Formats: sequence, structure tokens, C-alpha cells
Amino acid sequence: MNIKTKLILGIGMLAGMIILLVTLSVVNLQILTATEPDSPAAMPGLERALLWISVTGGICILTGLILLYWLPRSISKPIKELKEGILEIANHNYEKRLDMSDNEEFREVADSFNRMAERLTEYRASTLSDILSAKKFIEAIVNSINDPIIGLNTEREVLFINDEALSILNMKRENVIRKSAEELSLKNDLLRRLIRELVTPSDQKEALKIYADNKESYFKVSYVPIINTEAEKGEPRKLGDVILLKNITEFKELDSAKTTFISTISHELKTPITSIRGYVELLESGMALNEETTHDFLKRIKKEAMRMTSLVDDILMISRLESRGAKTEIVTIQVADLLEETVSSLATQAAERGVVIHKQFESFAIRADLRQMNELCMNLIGNAVKYNNTDGEIWVEARRENTDFVLTVRDSGVGIPQESLNRIFERFYRVDKGRSRKQGGTGLGLAIVKHVVNYYHGTVRVESEIGKGSTFTVRLPVAVQP
Repeated sequence: MNIKTKLILGIGMLAGMIILLVTLSVVNLQILTATEPDSPAAMPGLERALLWISVTGGICILTGLILLYWLPRSISKPIKELKEGILEIANHNYEKRLDMSDNEEFREVADSFNRMAERLTEYRASTLSDILSAKKFIEAIVNSINDPIIGLNTEREVLFINDEALSILNMKRENVIRKSAEELSLKNDLLRRLIRELVTPSDQKEALKIYADNKESYFKVSYVPIINTEAEKGEPRKLGDVILLKNITEFKELDSAKTTFISTISHELKTPITSIRGYVELLESGMALNEETTHDFLKRIKKEAMRMTSLVDDILMISRLESRGAKTEIVTIQVADLLEETVSSLATQAAERGVVIHKQFESFAIRADLRQMNELCMNLIGNAVKYNNTDGEIWVEARRENTDFVLTVRDSGVGIPQESLNRIFERFYRVDKGRSRKQGGTGLGLAIVKHVVNYYHGTVRVESEIGKGSTFTVRLPVAVQP
């Protein structure tokens, strides 16, 4: 039996007692009237008694009706408010609060409810903050991956995608997230290929060639299923798939460079070997009829052997520079002495071509590997002599700027075409192949310069204009000493 029913029954019993009281009073009055009917005071007294009994009965009935309406309502109202508050909390509205300060019976209940709601609010705020923080952290991790990555759920909707993937797909994030990858692939050839391979894997795992950012790139595609290892019975174990594209362009370029290098060096070595072999066969056949011819053949054989030696030395130098673990001997080098020695060793060659070398060297020392610095200076100044115009000029300047060693070599040669400036530091690259071979170059001089500069974390800048010559400026952050 609920509270409302009990109250109604109580009020009903109260009304019944009042009616019983009124009935008894009437009966008593009737008895009084019957015993003294002729008394002059009997009738007015009877009327007054009936009046008071009627008034009292009416008040009792009215009070009972008021109690019947108000008491159940006063009890059911806070219960209803409490019920509504509980429903609000169940619907995750943790801001709901109850105010029952004027109700002593339910005040403690309301206070307990409010404390519970406050704690739930704090818990939700902290949990939401943790979830948002974790989400941002995961997004940061995904976007920090240099390789394209795409995450799909079991319905193949895109859950996450990094900037690299958006770039190669040429798509915008707001048009991709939470969208069906299969529907998006209808308008995107690359995505269609990735999804097709995910649905029906093939045995051939060729590198994916993609043209993006104005260049060709090669990617190896991997499909990684996301498995929930802690899934309970009845829960799905597979949560989705991740498509990862590993950029292997660098390895492709290295492989291509290796093939080109082997092919080029084979060709470069084959020429002097063939020449030497030819002269040796001529000597063996007795065609060198006199000492002068024999001497000429031997001179040419020596020249070709020196060319091969120079080529091998240059290759070994590049190999040592590329291997940063290679042993170097750091010594104190007087820059002016180093450059004077280099110019002196090239003086005869410069004089034969009528080239004049102008020098401007500051007096200071650096800490570096002597052989590397010698190769750097010899190749820069040697190229300026070798590929200059007849009766040309060269300006060699060495200075220090703070702790940097700056070397500038400028010539009055024919200059380098603009389309070749980005390639002159490549191995075996020649602007004028025929002229370079005639001059005896190996095609590795500037490649060695570039490797030396990179070894010391420096920079090399080239400025050239056809018909006005070229200027090479090298800046090395080595330990400069006064």
C-alpha cells in the first residue's frame, strides 16, 4: 500500500469519526427534546446546537477535503521531482540539480542527489578531457608519420587519414572522414586501386608509382588488420584495417643510381683499358719500329694508366666521404699556405692555357682533414683552369666570417647553362662531355666537392652566366683560428 492510499484512508477515517460525532450529538438533542418538550429554552438551544454541529461538521468535511488534496500532493511532488532528476541523470544530463530546502523530509535526499550529480559532472569532464586529449594525441601521431596512412573501420569508412595520404590522393579531410572509402574510390583512381587490393589481394606486390608534388614517387603498400586481442566472447575481434604506403622512392633512386654508376664507371674504365691494351698489342706485334714510336706508345699508356688511377682515387675519396665512420685526421691547416700550394701545382697547366690566377687570401687557420681540404681546393681551382677560356682569368679568395671558412673561386669561362646547374654535382655528369674527356676530367671533381661540403655540414653555391663565367662559393663551419 503506497503513501497516497494510506493518507486517503486516514482522512476517510477522520471524516467518518466527525460524522459519527455529529450523529451522536443529534441523537442526544433528540433525547433532550423528548424529555423536556415543553421547556421554553429547549427549542432555541436545540437550534443553536444544530447550528454549531452543522458548522463544525462542515469545517471538518472541508478540512478533510483539503487534506485529501494537499497531503498526497505535498508528498508525491518531491518524489516526482526526484524521479525526473534521476531520469535526467540517466540521459547524461549531469547539470540537473534538486532544490528541496523547504522540505525537511527530502532535504537530505536532494543534497545526496546533488553531490552525486556534481561528481558525475566532474567525472564526465575529466573523462571527456582525457578522451579529447587521447584523440588529439593519436591524430598528432598519425599526422607525424611521413608515409601516407589510412584507417578504415569494418564498414570501410575512413576513420583517420594523415596529410601525406590526403596529398597523394588529392582530397580534403572534411570530404573524407567518416565517409565510405568504396564510394570515394568511385571518383579516385588511386583509392580505388588501394581498396580493390584490400578486398581481393593479388600475389603480385609491385611498387606503386604515384605522381605527386610535381615528381614521381614509389610506394610499397601494406594492409594491416586491426585486431582486438582483448575482445570478450560475442564481441568482434577485427575492428578494421590500416592502409600504409611506405615511400621507397629513395631506395628506387639509389638502385637506379647504383645501376647508372656501375654502367658509367665501367664505360669510363673500359676506354683507358682498351687504349692500353691496344698500345700493348702494337708493341708486342713489333709495330713500334723505332725508339721514338715506342716512347710515344709508352707515354700514352702511362697517361691512360694515370687517368685510371685518378678515377679510382676519386671513387675511393667519395666512398670515404659517404662513410662518416671513416677515419679522418683533423689537423691545423694554414689556409693561405694550402691555397698557395694548390695554385703552384696548377701553375704549369694555367700557363699552357694562358690563364692568369689572381689571389686574395686572409691569414688564418682551420681545423680539418688536410686531404679533404686539398681535394676541395684542387677540384674547384683545377676546374676553373681546365674549363676556362684561353687567356682567361681566375679569382681565388679565402676569408673568414665569424667561425666560417669561406672560399670563392670565380672564372671568366663560357659559363654553365641554367638547366645544368642542378646536376653539376652529380657523379660523372658533364656539361660538355666531349670537351670534358678531352681535358682529362673524370666527372667526379664537383661530386667530391659536394661530399666534402656535406661532410662538414657546409654549403656550396653556384652562380653562372653564359659567356661571363661561373662563381663557386663554399662556406664551411669549421673551427677557424687566428
